[in-house]
Amino acid sequence: MASSVPALPDSFTPSSDSVYSDQFGFYSLDSNVPGLSKVILDKLNMKDYKEYRAALEGKGRVGFRSHKEMFQNLEETFKFCTCCSKLPSDLPDPKALKRCIKCLNVYYCSKDCQKKDWSLHKKFCKMLHKVSIDRLVEWLIHTGDLPFPTEAWSRPAKDIRCWDDWVSMQGDLTPRLDTILSGQNMTDLWTNACRPRPEEAELRKSVWRVCSEFFSRSLTLGLGIQMSRLDPYSRPLTVHLVGAGHNETLGARTTDMDELSHMFPGHQGLEVVMVGPEVVQGPIMRPPLRAFGPRGKVYISAYKGLYHQFWEEVVEKGEAAKPDLVVGFHPGFHASQGLGEGWLPTLLLLRDYNIPSLFTMYNDAELQYSLQILTELEMDVKDTGPNPFSSQKPEQVQSSPNKAPSYCNAFYIYFQGLLETQQEE
Repeated sequence: MASSVPALPDSFTPSSDSVYSDQFGFYSLDSNVPGLSKVILDKLNMKDYKEYRAALEGKGRVGFRSHKEMFQNLEETFKFCTCCSKLPSDLPDPKALKRCIKCLNVYYCSKDCQKKDWSLHKKFCKMLHKVSIDRLVEWLIHTGDLPFPTEAWSRPAKDIRCWDDWVSMQGDLTPRLDTILSGQNMTDLWTNACRPRPEEAELRKSVWRVCSEFFSRSLTLGLGIQMSRLDPYSRPLTVHLVGAGHNETLGARTTDMDELSHMFPGHQGLEVVMVGPEVVQGPIMRPPLRAFGPRGKVYISAYKGLYHQFWEEVVEKGEAAKPDLVVGFHPGFHASQGLGEGWLPTLLLLRDYNIPSLFTMYNDAELQYSLQILTELEMDVKDTGPNPFSSQKPEQVQSSPNKAPSYCNAFYIYFQGLLETQQEE
């Protein structure tokens, strides 16, 4: 379902003042490694940010002649000196950049830079080795090989408190993982990747980490349903996923939230509406339900636009159900003025309509900044802490890799309505 969204820039202009998180992301890349965002666009065979945005909106294409070219171009976007931030184009010999042989992730323009950086890099080298594998294995999400199929829950959702509990219900994962590891797409991946195929034990761990990120979304929604004390067995429920972008919607399938049906078997119907200006065209781009669908099914729909626009243009006109719960994965409203201004009407709407809301953060620093903003808006923050279903896949800051990793949905804030204050006597 489409709507009016903020206008695109006319040319490639990374900016800190935008409601588009990827445009702010390009700005952040250039702040650490000047020119890196242009390298990324070049390797995607795009002239500017406008073409990049158009491709995500289904109005253009990312063209690679082969899988080998695709993976090679991906690797090229990581080629800059981790110590001095020089790109290949900044060097007398563009081929002078050499990759760390241990992590196969970061590059250096000289032995001097590598020696100078080692005291810092050695703290993160092992972690960055995992990241370098995961970002390739993640391709198998888009081919349909991942995630692995899961079993119906044999225990009530309230008794499943962490990943270990969840895994214990899955039975023997070995046959399912063996099918993925021996599959043609896994073979093609390492035939064309710019590195040797890792050992099978490493690949199994990587597959699990990548799948944990995928399942983390459904399980975090389920956590929010339980925190809100909503009963999916007594009536159908509607969840609005605000700030949805390409992480949630690029290549998304209508079955991506089916783990919720394993979590709440026999539920009365669950609807997940993904809303955001960066929602990508695809099968989930369909209208929200006016009447609930079949029991025991999860229905995903999407709306391209800011949440307060969706509320005014669709919800208030009775064309979509009001939410029982609103969830936001890494809203990022703390990151810049542009993102903050884009989020303010939504935050005030959630507060003033007293809607139960669960937002997640990548790390503790983002959590603290977000709490500060919600406190300034006089939100009633009811609970906060580490998410027991955080992704297990470490995330690297591409332009500044030697930092502690972040994890998708690592922390949460649960809030609802306006904070009550005692009246002065």
